[in-house]
Amino acid sequence: MRSVRTRAALPALVGAALLTGTLLSTPAEAAGGVRINHVWFDSPGSDTRSNTSLNAEWVQIKNTSGASVSLKGWILKDASNHKYVFPNVKIGAGKYMKIHTGKGSDTASNKYQDRGAYVWNNTSDTATLTKASGSRIDSCSWTTRDPSDKYC
Repeated sequence: MRSVRTRAALPALVGAALLTGTLLSTPAEAAGGVRINHVWFDSPGSDTRSNTSLNAEWVQIKNTSGASVSLKGWILKDASNHKYVFPNVKIGAGKYMKIHTGKGSDTASNKYQDRGAYVWNNTSDTATLTKASGSRIDSCSWTTRDPSDKYC
């Protein structure tokens, strides 16, 4: 009698395990729901390399999960491999964070790469976000200057 119950329950358990594994192994779930949301790759006005102009070039990420996510050691880079390595910071549940190209004082919602030159190409480029381990979390590409930004 016991073996009949086990055989009957086994397919249901396997199905539940497969369904759970499928739902929890999506890239967004594995990454804690962090994704690239918006890129402003062509700062307004003339490219003067002023700090104001450099900081008008940014990548915005969003945590779509219900819990904060540690970004320590994560990397944001362009196609030419200019890298920004996140310090020991967290992005709160449902929160946004902008990573500006120029210099500034970091806050919970704004980080600064402290660069003196532009990173994101106006004509085409790709912003890629990876974990410290190197696993790709998300990317966003563009091929035109118009309208100067892209929602990903």
